[in-house]
Amino acid sequence: MAGGQCKSVPLLSPEELRQEQPASAQVLAGVAAARAAVTAVLDGTDDRLLVVLGPCSVHDLDATLMYARRLRELGRELAEDVVLVLRTYFEKPRTRVGWPGLLSDPWLDGGYALEDGLRMARALLLEVSEMDVAAACEWLSPAVPDYLGDLVSWGAIGARTVTSPVHRQLASGLPMPVGLKNAVDGDVRHAVDAIVAASRPQVYPGVGARGRPVVVHTSGNADCHLVLRGGERPNYGPAEVAEAMALLAEAGLPRRVVIDASHGNSGKDHLRQHEVALELAGSIAAGQEQIRGLLLESFLEPGRQDWAAGRPLVFGRSITDACMGWRVTEELVRTLAGASRTRRALLAERTG
Repeated sequence: MAGGQCKSVPLLSPEELRQEQPASAQVLAGVAAARAAVTAVLDGTDDRLLVVLGPCSVHDLDATLMYARRLRELGRELAEDVVLVLRTYFEKPRTRVGWPGLLSDPWLDGGYALEDGLRMARALLLEVSEMDVAAACEWLSPAVPDYLGDLVSWGAIGARTVTSPVHRQLASGLPMPVGLKNAVDGDVRHAVDAIVAASRPQVYPGVGARGRPVVVHTSGNADCHLVLRGGERPNYGPAEVAEAMALLAEAGLPRRVVIDASHGNSGKDHLRQHEVALELAGSIAAGQEQIRGLLLESFLEPGRQDWAAGRPLVFGRSITDACMGWRVTEELVRTLAGASRTRRALLAERTG
């Protein structure tokens, strides 16, 4: 037999999962408020700085919840200057192969227990939301937002999928601000094109909340924005940001950007990521208005560890990209809050 083969097995529907793990009216109101706050920062009507931070990918629920509790306290303390959103990334895009993320392999045994992964992911998002901590996800499978999207305040389309028409359609109907990353090689124009497409209404075949085929009609998402994540070379410097702003203006899009201090901008080196973020803090403090937010990869313990089925793991250390540890993260977020405060005062002086 030529070619590949596939097998289909039943999966609970989004409606069934939401009924099984319902979100309270209070939780949904909190998510709506967090989305509004993120949108206001991106639009410039709120002069705070958005910081999306947390583990590269969620593999340990207890460690992620401990991180969330620390983030909640830090966010409350610095609320006048920063809006903090927790990375809860459950799918791990891969260039070739590797651990695919909590949704597909929640038990870290190669078992691909997707239904377990969906339940675990939604349970985590509910607990995080009940703490009044906003959550962020990168959307890989177009089916997943129907299961989890009601609990997410900021979404991302990654560098490997930003050129995909399917993901542009998806972003156009997501009920949250969505950051679209430049392509893996660093090409920004692909992301700008994706933002234009996602801002327009789309019609495409999909699967509804009850698990049946539907025709999806989207309104277009005006809160899509550019994320610079580097590529073959970093692209977070003043010249690269200016080039990106020119591309956005040429496309008739708002001149705003979120910068990923990890990935291509740091060579996936968590020590270099810290240096990049400090450089960006300097630019913000000097009055750079177009940088509306940062993405940081951070966990309880610094670095990363190799994973293999059955191998004991260090609690709170990433099994994918290397992350900054909490101590450095806390210091950095305080520095970013100070930079946001300084920028506010500087711009008020300029306009006053």
